[in-house]
Amino acid sequence: MARATQLLSTRVDITRERQNQAVLESMNRRAKLQLRLQETVEGLSVAAVTYYIVGLVGYAAKGLKAAGMHLNPELVMGVSIPLVAILVALGVRKIAGSHPHGLARGSKHLPVVDPASS
Repeated sequence: MARATQLLSTRVDITRERQNQAVLESMNRRAKLQLRLQETVEGLSVAAVTYYIVGLVGYAAKGLKAAGMHLNPELVMGVSIPLVAILVALGVRKIAGSHPHGLARGSKHLPVVDPASS
């Protein structure tokens, strides 16, 4: 009787471990999808903010041209795009990395669990 109880207990433990592993794998998949979504949102944010700031640079260049400076507003805008994009990307990365629930690369808060370690 004790042996049957022990076998049943072992079987229950194995089933529970398999269920736990499945839950951990599901959590890993969700965390990876959430990270991918966060990176996509960050990329779109960089594009939108860059577009907006370059537009403001264009208005400033047009204003300076109207004030008598010899500027080509389109050229100023074109040259400003890479600089603005890099600065915005660095800013977004810094903000995402410092946010307590951020999922940026290198974040200490990414809830990824290794199912093999359980």
